[in-house]
Amino acid sequence: MSGDRPTLPPVRLHSDAELAREALTSPLLARAARLARWAGPATRVGAGGELVDEQLPEAAAHLGLSADEDGAAEASEAWRLAVDAGLVDVTDPEEGSDGAEGDAEATGTVTAGENLALLTSGSPQDVLAIWLDAFDAVFADATAPVLDDLAGAIAEDGQIDFEALEWDPEAEADFLEGVLGNLYLLTVSGGAAEGPVPLPALAASMIVPDDMGEPTDDVLEQVSDAMMRLDDQFRVLEPIGLVTYQPVDEALMAEEGAEPQPPLDDEDVTRYGMVGLTPLGLYGVRARMLEAGVDAPAVGDLADKGAEALLDGIAYFPEASAGAETQLWLARREPAAAARELLAAARGRDSGAPLRRLRSQQALSLVGPGAEEAVREVLDDAELGGLARVWLAEHGASDVPPPPESMIFWLAIDTIAAQLDADGEPDELQGLVAGLTGRHSGFFDAAWRVDHPATADVLEAMGRLHPDKKAAKEARKAAFKARSRRAG
Repeated sequence: MSGDRPTLPPVRLHSDAELAREALTSPLLARAARLARWAGPATRVGAGGELVDEQLPEAAAHLGLSADEDGAAEASEAWRLAVDAGLVDVTDPEEGSDGAEGDAEATGTVTAGENLALLTSGSPQDVLAIWLDAFDAVFADATAPVLDDLAGAIAEDGQIDFEALEWDPEAEADFLEGVLGNLYLLTVSGGAAEGPVPLPALAASMIVPDDMGEPTDDVLEQVSDAMMRLDDQFRVLEPIGLVTYQPVDEALMAEEGAEPQPPLDDEDVTRYGMVGLTPLGLYGVRARMLEAGVDAPAVGDLADKGAEALLDGIAYFPEASAGAETQLWLARREPAAAARELLAAARGRDSGAPLRRLRSQQALSLVGPGAEEAVREVLDDAELGGLARVWLAEHGASDVPPPPESMIFWLAIDTIAAQLDADGEPDELQGLVAGLTGRHSGFFDAAWRVDHPATADVLEAMGRLHPDKKAAKEARKAAFKARSRRAG
């Protein structure tokens, strides 16, 4: 009975202002901004826009980094990001005086980039746009070949021989996108609510087939290889503020160059690496998903849309997310107007209508007393009258007219149809089915006559769910009668 469901549960994002503050304090972007402000006409860069080696010690000192190779490498990384994120503009080195290109002494010139001022004077959206550019650049670095591997893959003409390197840039990027997508899903669905995710589990989610029981030695080796590549990649991604990362414990290496095997149990699993998306990371991964055409909803997306879009949109949201989205929607409307709009959107005989009515009833429970007048207006409505009586009774209203028997049975079919659409056939629904038939003797004799599009489907489901074999058989017979009635 269900329609198309969203690919992912909705994410609760921090405000743009909060995310922008996180972006500005992310270590790598903060360093890049400091270097961009430090740079000037005397700054010397090479043909690729990189700082020349002689400039690196000064740049590292400006950033408070160590005066060694590590400090120089970190300063070089921050400078590359400043260039990639538009914090500095670099012109190509001028041609030598003899007209020959590529003079080793020639250097480019550096000026402040347009984006540098936006980091301090721009809006939060401006800052986040710059951070997304920085994330893209760091993602590209994370999926690039390891420098040690490059040394053996330089052809005679000086170009990189990718075949010899056995590196597929598209496959490498797709793999990391998939890993970040799985981490995002774990986070928004509550699977990562208790904290970071073990690196072996994340690697296995990309390697081990869902239907595989005990992983083979070959699969375990692939997981181990993926772990080590991800260990390198998350070390690159952490400084931009995307993730919190506890690296693989180097003491697990049996010997130099060896790779740790994935843990066989939960003992000391944290030593194999732990990773979690930051709030800024959630924002960044979602932005990449949206750009790729993935349906990645966020709480608040529906606040300015109509009631029908709200009810359809939250149809398959987790309860907490549906409540948060509805509260944001209601906050923009007067109670009575909101209630009338919700009730109007709940009407219909299409396959999604029962679940819309259920979500409408849940939304109306958040409106409060201001909804009563609108609810009383639909007491005689065939589709909404039962819902209205339930709402009024739950809110202690007086003078609630008793429902006709036909409305009782229609509401029962509609409610079960909505539950089947939302949750399939959970154990809780079995109790609802047994309770309904226990309270109404001759339930199935009356139910098959209910003029509801889902009557036959609901009765069939009741036949599967009812714990009493005799009642289950009666339900199946009633479902057959309902189908025959509609066919006739």
